[in-house]
Amino acid sequence: MGSTRYDMDARFDRARKEGYASKSASEIFTQNAKRRAHESMNPKGISFRESRDSSVHPNSVPIVLGLDVTGSMGHIPHELIKEGLPKLMGGIIQGGVPDPALLFLGIGDHECDGYPLQVGQFESGDEELDMWLTRTYIESGGGGNAGESYLLAWYFAAFHTRTDAFEKRNQKGLLFTVGDEPCLKTLPASAIRELMGTGQQTFKHTELLAEAQKRYEVFHISVLHSRQAVDADKGWKDLLGQNCLSIEDYRDVPKVIKDVVCSKFKEGFSKTKDLGGFNNIQMY
Repeated sequence: MGSTRYDMDARFDRARKEGYASKSASEIFTQNAKRRAHESMNPKGISFRESRDSSVHPNSVPIVLGLDVTGSMGHIPHELIKEGLPKLMGGIIQGGVPDPALLFLGIGDHECDGYPLQVGQFESGDEELDMWLTRTYIESGGGGNAGESYLLAWYFAAFHTRTDAFEKRNQKGLLFTVGDEPCLKTLPASAIRELMGTGQQTFKHTELLAEAQKRYEVFHISVLHSRQAVDADKGWKDLLGQNCLSIEDYRDVPKVIKDVVCSKFKEGFSKTKDLGGFNNIQMY
């Protein structure tokens, strides 16, 4: 994956032909009408999603983007396909990061939803990224349980991704979740088994965060569009400190991510401590 380039001209032509600017979310995200996740984004049985270097992208920069697809946040994927994704990828590349590889995750609520985790592939090309984004099922679920399953993004990144950035260059990738709720505090082994097919261990959210932080700089973008979201933001700041990024306008998501990626690239990205490379990764 990630062996193609992001072509802005081709993307704009395709967006015009597909009618992204004028179509509704239900017209673009066709899994919504089917009321189920696309089979290619089913995480069950996945060993790893991989971000690898190629002749086109010799220094791949892995970026994981976990999008909350519950009821209050489903408009963000729609905004990304209309305008946000080319702003994000174009901004990163023009900002001096030539080899981004972006992996979309759809995040719901493992206590309530039918499809709390959907998984794309690390991609660099405009057509491939559009494909994974529009395959995402905007389930619009979530429950009254005061949280969503952002910890699933940490779980998947920690135990089910492999990157040349880490294995070859000892560099962390970047992981972003976007949402307006607190993070659920526990991921039971039973939920992992249901999602992935295997799973023996129950995790606290702080344990999964620590695992993800071994190989990724972890951020959360809080969208402050309600009083409830403002309250949730306080907990995120306690958990992540300055890596909790708060915005009032959801259309700012691409700019926030672009700014972080470009800033980290200019800093040379953070190096990890020696964790023994891939041989140290265990799947749970």
